[in-house]
Amino acid sequence: MRRGTELRPELLPPPVDEELLAELGQEIERVAELVARGGPADAAAEEAVAAFNARTGHAYPAADFASYAGWRSLADFAREAARAHRPHVEGITRSELAEIIRRIQAADPETDHYLRLLDACVPHPNPSDLIFHPPPELRDAPPEALADAALAHRAIAL
Repeated sequence: MRRGTELRPELLPPPVDEELLAELGQEIERVAELVARGGPADAAAEEAVAAFNARTGHAYPAADFASYAGWRSLADFAREAARAHRPHVEGITRSELAEIIRRIQAADPETDHYLRLLDACVPHPNPSDLIFHPPPELRDAPPEALADAALAHRAIAL
């Protein structure tokens, strides 16, 4: 993978304790079973989802537990749940954003972390769209141009 700027430690995915991953994995499987057995609106399933979200600081809907195996591994789900939902880092630079975008484009094994970091650190409401569904003027643009677009976005006051 081609690398540009090295990232500050606080921008890198934080390590996750293996014991915590195992605990969260067991809880994900338990919640998934409750959702499958009783449906997303079942009281026990709703309570289990709410408890899991309270523990992790995320806002997973019941459907995420019911369908996670179709689009990611249990280990990936547990790792995501163990990390901050919106890992905001102050003072992120244009070159750091470009490197984060470069890592996302290269399908870095930690792409999910970098996508959440990007969402939390730029004013653009959907910065991943700049990468995966860019407007015509940004198709095939270098990561630096995508970083500029993500940083330049200004909300319209109503």
